[in-house]
Amino acid sequence: MLLHCGMFPYLQHCAGINCLAVWKPLAPDGHDYLFTGSRDGTLKRWELTEEAATCSATFESHIDWVNDAVLAGDNTLVSCSSDTTLKTWNCLSDGTCTRTLRQHSDYVTCLAAAEKNSNAVASGGLGGEVFVWDLEAALTPVSKSSDAMEEDCSNGINGSGNSLPITSLRTISSSNSISLHPTPPHGYVPVAAKGHKESVYALAMNDSGTLLVSGGTEKVVRIWDPRTGSKTMKLRGHTDNIRALLLDSTGRFCLSGSSDSMIRLWDLGQQRCVHSYAVHTDSVWALASTPTFSHVYSGGRDLSLYLTDLATRESILLCTKEHPILQLALHDDGIWAATTDSSVRRWPAEGRNPQKVFQRGGSFLAGNLSFSRARASLEGSTPVPVHKEPSFTIPGTPGIVQHEILNNRRHVLTKDTAGSVKLWEITRGIVVEDYGQVSFEEKKEELFEMVSIPAWFTVDTRLGSLSVHLDTPQCFSAEMYSADLNIIGKPEDDKVNLARETLKGLLSHWLTKRKQRFGSQSVANGEVASGKEISTRSITHSRMEIDGNAENDSMVYPPFEFSTVSPPSIITEGSQGGPWRKKITDLDGTEDEKDFPWWCLDCVLNNRLPPRENTKCSFYLQACEGSTVQILTQGKLSAPRILRIHKVVNYVVEKMVLDKPVDSVNPDGTFASGLPGGQSQHSAVGGDGSFRSGLKPWQKLKPSIEILCNNQVLSPDMSLATVRAYIWKKPEDLVLNYRVVQGR
Repeated sequence: MLLHCGMFPYLQHCAGINCLAVWKPLAPDGHDYLFTGSRDGTLKRWELTEEAATCSATFESHIDWVNDAVLAGDNTLVSCSSDTTLKTWNCLSDGTCTRTLRQHSDYVTCLAAAEKNSNAVASGGLGGEVFVWDLEAALTPVSKSSDAMEEDCSNGINGSGNSLPITSLRTISSSNSISLHPTPPHGYVPVAAKGHKESVYALAMNDSGTLLVSGGTEKVVRIWDPRTGSKTMKLRGHTDNIRALLLDSTGRFCLSGSSDSMIRLWDLGQQRCVHSYAVHTDSVWALASTPTFSHVYSGGRDLSLYLTDLATRESILLCTKEHPILQLALHDDGIWAATTDSSVRRWPAEGRNPQKVFQRGGSFLAGNLSFSRARASLEGSTPVPVHKEPSFTIPGTPGIVQHEILNNRRHVLTKDTAGSVKLWEITRGIVVEDYGQVSFEEKKEELFEMVSIPAWFTVDTRLGSLSVHLDTPQCFSAEMYSADLNIIGKPEDDKVNLARETLKGLLSHWLTKRKQRFGSQSVANGEVASGKEISTRSITHSRMEIDGNAENDSMVYPPFEFSTVSPPSIITEGSQGGPWRKKITDLDGTEDEKDFPWWCLDCVLNNRLPPRENTKCSFYLQACEGSTVQILTQGKLSAPRILRIHKVVNYVVEKMVLDKPVDSVNPDGTFASGLPGGQSQHSAVGGDGSFRSGLKPWQKLKPSIEILCNNQVLSPDMSLATVRAYIWKKPEDLVLNYRVVQGR
């Protein structure tokens, strides 16, 4: 199971727009709304006026690309996603998800709704599945105790502003993707339209909900009775994937757009193709028709938007821009175009009277064979677009397309679609440097540090933002000294576990809310909201380590404080209900082991960490060849990977200069911690920063000692891990040499 931390922009999308839906509420408030669904995993509601579009809500609950969205009834929005779910939303809400529907086994790619039947919605996906949902039955409230109760309306989040990180949490032995559970909500099972053997990319339904058409990689248009899921006919003609479908209001005529670059008009009564339109030079991905089904707007991979008269075959190029067109939505006399860019543009379209466009001239007659349009393009007869610029643009923010985790394992360098290079601090979820449009590779080389810290997180930018993944037990492998993190008031040689402190920072709001709801005792002893303790099966002491430096410390240190103004979101999964996503400031304190991974709760509430590997480094300490100085050691030594070389200098000086018993070396060859009070000595040298009280700082000790590896003098600030990675470079145990430097 995965804890994802993601940095998203609230008021703007940060990845391509996959879908659009125009909503005209019955209430005469004078405003129309546009819903946009993005590859950043969110939907947004835009309040439209003549001169502006204002983001009035962000719908955040999906954990992967939003692929399609449709309006059902008066105020219900239905969306589908690559996370294999459908989600329903109240159009007027602040972004609250009302239900998550799980039935698909793979990405859900498309939806269709019946305009005059508010209950009927169909969904199709890459698994070859087509389901028809009765929303009234699917959304019937169920008791709180039901195992199938989804997110309880808590997974939809209202948000309004900047590009932040997502964090994800995974359990041991998990795959790189979040596990998904296709279980029907409270026993409801949608109608299955069985027949597709391959992926489904397009659906359309007539107004009454009595006819459903589907298309996909099988290159055929299938017609179904959505009430029973039975097939009624199959239409052949396209030679490639069918990507877009439209039905007229009666269900008599169907338009299809395909990757073969053709648009086809089908007469379903005659069960045949009556017209083919060779308008595009590449795949057709989007179609929108006028209300009378007399004209069709089309867009696709060739970056162009065309208007075609279905009766006369006359076509005209409305516009062409830099990005492929993914979906179209007609809105009065304009048309919204969704593209692989994060911005949405509206173009003049004369939707009420499309013939006006043709009166401007520049039209051409669409051929009926795909090669005819391609040949015309090659011959240089590409039409001139009617419009060079859109009438209105809803701007997005550039999405992150390149990243590099730096060696210090706290910073990530990114580059976005605008070419801007930025430096992120992962443990705070913020941009610490914006370098502008510079060379990514040169900046990466400039920021290189010769340090070796275990990889405790992974990163991806699939959603256009920075998504940081934490996976147990690997995420707990990285430690730093508090001095290196500039933590004031904490002993400088206290070891700080980066994942633990990051989790504390991410969940600080949750801990505060939890304390308010259940009292401080529930936070201190790890009790969960239900009154049950975290499963002893999961967190027995035999599998866990108590963080000795933690002291049940709930303080969030400055290097791990996350913004509450632009908070990151987390994606994770507990023992029930499947994955979910929320902003950290929207956690209300009621979330427990059903919602969070057990190891995450055990870390934050009980300071217990899973067993970790590779926290120690074995090495030999030997005098340089020809040196007359010897120290008493017991063979192989062991110390924390983060131990600094100056601590090894301290050790050499102590053994060489001080006539004291060899009680600083444990029988097992590890360095003693020097901790007072008889504490156990299984930690490495300098666990508390000194061997004994009163020792002088290493810099002032005489005589001066140098530590070498492979005949190279080591910087006192180097860690053992860094020496092993960059100087030693061998699988065998590290060998360090020491020598006295005269005259210092």
